[in-house]
Amino acid sequence: MSVRGFPKQGWGIAVMLLLVSMLSVFTIPSNGATMEQGPQGLHEPWDALLKRHVFPIDNGHSTEVDYAGFAQQRDMLTGYLWQLASVTEAQFHGWSKPEQLAFLINAYNAYTVELILSRYPDLSSIRDLGGFLSSPWKQDIGPLLGKERTLDEIEHQLIRGKNKYHEPRVHFAVNCASVGCPALREEAYIGEKLDRQLADQTQRFLSDRSRNYINDETLTVSKIFDWYRGDFEMGWQGRTRLADFLALYHESLSLTPGQTYALVKGKIDIEFSDYDWSLNDVNKP
Repeated sequence: MSVRGFPKQGWGIAVMLLLVSMLSVFTIPSNGATMEQGPQGLHEPWDALLKRHVFPIDNGHSTEVDYAGFAQQRDMLTGYLWQLASVTEAQFHGWSKPEQLAFLINAYNAYTVELILSRYPDLSSIRDLGGFLSSPWKQDIGPLLGKERTLDEIEHQLIRGKNKYHEPRVHFAVNCASVGCPALREEAYIGEKLDRQLADQTQRFLSDRSRNYINDETLTVSKIFDWYRGDFEMGWQGRTRLADFLALYHESLSLTPGQTYALVKGKIDIEFSDYDWSLNDVNKP
């Protein structure tokens, strides 16, 4: 059973969500914009939360999340999710593609944080939220664009489905609350600067030597490139092979000109590193 589409997390949370839905008009800034005009101001609460509770680590290559801090401002987070849920399909389709994609990425990341908070601090990984016959990504997490959604639906149908946005760099923007994930960005994604944000996310992730590095004639990269290889080979900027996509970021990977040439020519093997599913929590046990 759910309360207006949000997952059942106990009557205390259900009551809180109902109160937030009624009060959100007073707590969510709008900058005077309406949904018909576009999503200006819609993501301001999420942006404020990220700036307050997400911290760069490893020389900026990754981030940690203060889930305890998010928990203290959970009413602001749930109010933001109600604002996202209020966007209709007609309004959404009236936006530019960058605005649509920024909306979907923010929704995925915000719902993921909300999912973690449903059991925090009694978990060490997002996978603890799954069961024997289910995964956290297949659970109903809340309404979006007119229907109840799972995280899998948001990512694989709305973001990746039918290659609508033709954008493989989304894999460095959506965050699964794990150490192995690309960084949860310290700001909300915004349509007008989405391309710059995705470029930065890609470069900062590929610059992380704990997950992407070259050793002799083998280039080891994140398991993300194995799971979603097809997305990196669908012709983005003319790249139809994973090696070509990676070669585009030879500077981030610290490849020499000779290594880049060898990669393109298939003379460097590509292997995939293990994925760390530990919670990306600043307050580690």
